[in-house]
Amino acid sequence: MEKLLPRFLEYVSIDTQSDPYSKSTPSTEKQWNLAKKLVMELHQIGMQEVSIDEHAYIMATLPSNIEKPVPTIGFISHFDTTPDFSGKNVKPQIIQDYDGSDIILNKKKNIVLSPDYFEDLLQYGGQTLITTDGTTLLGADDKAGIAEIITAMEYLIKHPEIKHGKIRIGFTPDEEIGRGAHKFDVEKFGADWAYTMDGSQVGELEFENFNAASAKIVITGKSVHPGYAKGKMVNAIGVANEFLGLLPLREVPEHTTDREGFFHVHKVNGEIENAEINLIIRDHDKEHFEARKELLQDIANKLLKKYGDDCIQLQIEDQYRNMREKVEPVFHIVEIAKEAMESLGIEPIIKPIRGGTDGSQLSFMGLPCPNIFAGGHNFHGKYEYVPLESMEKAVQVIVKICELTAEQIR
Repeated sequence: MEKLLPRFLEYVSIDTQSDPYSKSTPSTEKQWNLAKKLVMELHQIGMQEVSIDEHAYIMATLPSNIEKPVPTIGFISHFDTTPDFSGKNVKPQIIQDYDGSDIILNKKKNIVLSPDYFEDLLQYGGQTLITTDGTTLLGADDKAGIAEIITAMEYLIKHPEIKHGKIRIGFTPDEEIGRGAHKFDVEKFGADWAYTMDGSQVGELEFENFNAASAKIVITGKSVHPGYAKGKMVNAIGVANEFLGLLPLREVPEHTTDREGFFHVHKVNGEIENAEINLIIRDHDKEHFEARKELLQDIANKLLKKYGDDCIQLQIEDQYRNMREKVEPVFHIVEIAKEAMESLGIEPIIKPIRGGTDGSQLSFMGLPCPNIFAGGHNFHGKYEYVPLESMEKAVQVIVKICELTAEQIR
């Protein structure tokens, strides 16, 4: 474990922010800086079949050290960071033996990480926390996962007495902009199943996520002098407001939790003759998800009937699906991870992801892929932090999953 912290600190010092407006893969040239370093490091620790393709997807192999055939398993993390907040010039702070009090991230700007607001901090009394300096994110999402996977592989290489089958690892660009699995070569990866190390607090084990779609509503109005507009004007802004008023008032992110779905309007703009609404649809239940899309169509049809056939255009695009339907038929892969945690004294927290994951896309591409904790909190912003002890436990879980998979099959 002595290399885990310096390894992580080195990774977060390299800016790998992705760009949703770029058409290239990776979406930013600077992601190559960490990608190339990781390739060198994988060679240095003794991994085999190390490769990086033209899109910066990295793969490597730890060969089996047992004679009997066992399934090939994989571990996957992403090296980009979110475009939502700066990842440039990250200056981590190390808080040893955390005492449960406020942490001053930046005295000059009065930025404080406080357990009064972030209650999860109170779980980590006496531990070592890695935080930001209040001006950038940290990058534990998901450089913690990468550090954990490489540390676990190095440990297995140095401890051949731990028996395991063939292990594949993969590191991807552009996960934060929804493209992490788009060009992932599942056939080349060659694993029977895998785990993304991209969850949050210790114990998280996730095998279901939202079904997701985006919707764009384009409204065309008719502009007429307001003094003579009765019966003639169609104000696109007013129609947009009417459309929004027909959505369920409480089925929004700020009023839902657990498996409750929602509509999330994230952009509205317009003038009298043209208006546009952009929203996303989320639901864990497939039937409820389809019903949400049907509701949007029903609202559009109602307003078309009221204002004319050329008034509204509704475009709905599916984004990703709930990986549960692909993981449940091979549920032993979740049970192995659960057993690994329990054997290490970690209480599994099995819950649905209120979002998406590369594991969802990979599962539907033929690689069942639950998600396991990497240890961080408050991702995508200046209050991000990760306990070192949580990262160490993630390393232990990876090693134990490899060991258990070989034992159970044998």
